[in-house]
Amino acid sequence: MTIEQFTIDIPQSPLDDLSRRLEHIRWPTLAADEDWQKGVPSHFLKSLMDSWRNDFNWREQEAELNRFSHYRSEIDGYHIHFIYQRGKGPTPVPLILTHGWPDSFTRYQKVIPYLTDPARFGGSPEDAFDVIIPSIPGFGFSSCPHPAGLNNARVAKLWFKLMTDRLGYQSFCAAGGDIGSSVTRYLAALYPDHLTAIHLTDVGIIRDLMTHPQPETLTEEEQAYRQSAARWVREEGGYMSIQSTKPWTLAYGLNDSPAGLAAWIAEKYRSWSDCGGDLFNSFTPDEVLTNITLYWLTESIGTSAHIYRENLSSLPPLQKSTVPVGVACFPADILPPPRSFAEKHYHICRWSNMPRGGHFPSMEEPELFADDVRAFFRAYRLAEDSRPFYGLRRNIRPGQGYASRQIAVKSGSRR
Repeated sequence: MTIEQFTIDIPQSPLDDLSRRLEHIRWPTLAADEDWQKGVPSHFLKSLMDSWRNDFNWREQEAELNRFSHYRSEIDGYHIHFIYQRGKGPTPVPLILTHGWPDSFTRYQKVIPYLTDPARFGGSPEDAFDVIIPSIPGFGFSSCPHPAGLNNARVAKLWFKLMTDRLGYQSFCAAGGDIGSSVTRYLAALYPDHLTAIHLTDVGIIRDLMTHPQPETLTEEEQAYRQSAARWVREEGGYMSIQSTKPWTLAYGLNDSPAGLAAWIAEKYRSWSDCGGDLFNSFTPDEVLTNITLYWLTESIGTSAHIYRENLSSLPPLQKSTVPVGVACFPADILPPPRSFAEKHYHICRWSNMPRGGHFPSMEEPELFADDVRAFFRAYRLAEDSRPFYGLRRNIRPGQGYASRQIAVKSGSRR
């Protein structure tokens, strides 16, 4: 039941090793007319690697991340890292936010102040949340000692124990995108008596529509989705096929090459965001490189990819839930869902067609994202039993930071 305070404190030796590797990248020979159609062009990646080597400062980003309250707790053999930022208002609502791939808990870094302290931004303190942002096992600072069987439903069960057994909330709200959307939907399906409402920015790739035996019975919107989805899987789904079948083979190269890792992740940020073809229209170089560096320093690209294989092989069917759902559709997201389908499968209580933004809306458009989250959950402010047990703080003891865990990490306790 113990929760440890946690400080991000990377030893200097991995940073020095990264610097050496960035100095000695072996570049492939590519065609002179290279562009993004065949993958990441070398001119882009060489510029990004130059920024990583000469401009990016991990210690500054580490200090920025440590402005938030970090913790770790052991749950069913997994050591779960999470941010837990208390809201500034009379009755903050507990809200667990779940990230996806290839992002991390940093997906929600920008929106924490908007959600915990809305009055600071001209909003009402009545809309404040207690924000909990865990790292999925195998991502970042959350360990994954036994990845077999760790699918999205299993993550939802870990989150339920985190919220109820560790933090003491008996009812709460949840939100997520990408893998986080699936985890959030499983939370609602598995624990409808504890989930007050959920907010989604996507509902995943809707395979039921792609394989529907009677497409002529689908709505016009659903048929258009079938065509778009087939094209997207054909042109953009290669990463998913690899990670859901041979993730370990992929991990050797990405865990050993910072250029390879950066290319694998940065391509997705560009393809899936509302950047108009220029990655840095939606993100700063530091934002992209902080996430990539987090994967590099925690050596988590292999275990993060492995959840795709488990989802393919062991994920149970998702049962329909009556928990209220709010959906925010950002126009440049991957395959925005047809509303007609969503309304057949979820208890849709709010549907927002957003004016801009893509697959990472809390990073790309933090104010728009936070406004929609606050507006949706305003109708579901929780009852007295949602408040955390006041004995919680007695169960938290100081941790010693990431540096002190290096011996345990290297001996295999992370994975």
